[in-house]
Amino acid sequence: MTFTGAHKAQTVEEARSFARVPSTLELLRWVYIGRVMVAIVVFVAAAFSFKEVPPGTLVIIAVTAIASVLFSVWSLWFTHIGGRSPKITFLYSQSFFDLALVTTVVHVTADPASEFPALYILVIAVSAMLMPLPSSLLVTALASALYVADMVWWQGVSLTGAVFVQLAVFLAVFLVTGLVTGRVREAGAHSEKLQQEVHRLRLEADDILRNIRSGVLTVDGEGKLAYANDAALELLDLREADVLERPFRELIGERSVALGEVVFETQRRRVKSLRADGVVKRSDRTFPIGVTTTALDLDDDGSASVTAIFTDISDQKRVEELRLRAERLEAVAELSASLAHEIKNPLASIRSSVEQLASSRHANEDERLLAGLVVRESDRLSGLLSEFLDFSRVRVTDSRPLELATVVTRAVELVRNHPDSGENAQIDISADPVSIEGDEDLIHRVVVNLVLNAIQASGGSVTVQVRVRMANSSEVPRALRLDGAAVLEVVDDGPGIPPELEGRVFEPFVTGRAGGSGLGLAIVQRAVQAHRGAVFVESEPNRNTTFTVYLPTKAMPEVAA
Repeated sequence: MTFTGAHKAQTVEEARSFARVPSTLELLRWVYIGRVMVAIVVFVAAAFSFKEVPPGTLVIIAVTAIASVLFSVWSLWFTHIGGRSPKITFLYSQSFFDLALVTTVVHVTADPASEFPALYILVIAVSAMLMPLPSSLLVTALASALYVADMVWWQGVSLTGAVFVQLAVFLAVFLVTGLVTGRVREAGAHSEKLQQEVHRLRLEADDILRNIRSGVLTVDGEGKLAYANDAALELLDLREADVLERPFRELIGERSVALGEVVFETQRRRVKSLRADGVVKRSDRTFPIGVTTTALDLDDDGSASVTAIFTDISDQKRVEELRLRAERLEAVAELSASLAHEIKNPLASIRSSVEQLASSRHANEDERLLAGLVVRESDRLSGLLSEFLDFSRVRVTDSRPLELATVVTRAVELVRNHPDSGENAQIDISADPVSIEGDEDLIHRVVVNLVLNAIQASGGSVTVQVRVRMANSSEVPRALRLDGAAVLEVVDDGPGIPPELEGRVFEPFVTGRAGGSGLGLAIVQRAVQAHRGAVFVESEPNRNTTFTVYLPTKAMPEVAA
């Protein structure tokens, strides 16, 4: 879409035609026409007065007229029909022929007071416009010499003041025409250069606006949409044919109340810039946007146009949630490590003491039964504390080149042999060759936890699809700043995640399965974060759940503790 102000385009065209002399071909076309007309007029005038005109003079005029027509036709064919560029030699030939023609006309009139000597002025002026100053000066000198020679030597006229005035006029015409034409040519070249630069910048701006992912739109002083790039139309789900010169309030409607409000608030207050967040509601999805508006110059009626730049910030929101989640996990990991160390040693002492008491010969059957219960629960608590320690110790310790498909295949084979993976659990692998740098043990744990979590959440009757591929540049959230990323997807057709838990599945101790510790997905989050990657989840109740993991292909500095 382009700007709708027609007067702006008109202004550009006017500027383009300003400070411009006619082109060489345009001038030559008028020279051809003028030459033929002068020859024909002189010949016709002589023909009507043939009784007073000597026969020899009439023949000269006829020959001159025919020569003028033939020479002009040849010149026209050379420049306009043949398309050949007129060089300086060609321009000299035109000037010399015109001087010969004018001298002939002036000579046959044999009247110094006639108007025909003024034709020299036309030849001088045209040469000054067509040729460089030194060349046109030569034509002027030759015209003066021919005029003086014809007047003095051929017609016997003495050098009177009128002749010198005529010569002064020749020189003045040369100077004025040459200097003015030079200045105008210089200004025209400068203007043309500016126009080319403006055109280039406009093409570059159009190309940038057409390809950037942010929406850009302009609302004029009347509240109508004056411009919108392709991204804006796509984000707002609008069609270009429906929005030209339409009121912006009508177009935006309920799609994005915040966008409309910030645009018209900027226009009303005429502030330099405003920033706001909002939401776009489309028929297919709803997503957050960030908006920046700028008030432009006043329009003719005194109202201000407003340009708004807005972008889908869903990725930024998701990455911000990842960052906050990672900070919370880091705090929980530190607390878990401290508590695990503080509890594990006393728990070991308690277990050892109870075992000794149970093995005493004075212990009865009930005491031994209770002691066994204490030992079993102590072991269970010790295992849970070990999971806490594993959770707190997630870090990249051995980063090296890996074939991700190989790691995934080994992890899936381990899950297939897990007790919770029954006959009704089916795991399919679709893996492209993808090489990354990372810690094989951590990535192995990521795959095992994700696949096993899918099987356990469904009670064992589920189909799990594990996919490995390279990420498309457009699908990776820009805020992650990954130049290249591998994608690991784990999709199951199980019952899905309950809506009340979907936003908390990566938090420690949050689980929807009885007997679960709630640390499996938290460990996944920390392991992926340790590789400077990201993991997202999307779930539809009673349909499927998709975990998507983005891992950089090149090792990056570890950020997890």
